Amino acid sequence: MPRYRPHVAARPSWRCRVCGAAWPCSPARLALLGEYRENRTGLLIYLGTLMYDAAGDLNGQAPADELTDRFLTWARSR
Repeated sequence: MPRYRPHVAARPSWRCRVCGAAWPCSPARLALLGEYRENRTGLLIYLGTLMYDAAGDLNGQAPADELTDRFLTWARSR
């Protein structure tokens, strides 16, 4: 039986350690939405903190609007 491996970021590249996609990848997003299902504000604060860290690690390699879409836009309430 395969063991679940959490899709977490590899720093400083901010790629998923499991699938190699830009983090947060789809499985990570799904897991985060489940974990924070009762606290969307907490999720956005957490992701904003990670986005700030990623901006520092990526040091201008990704534009600010791309990081915003990648880390925050998908998590907002619809």
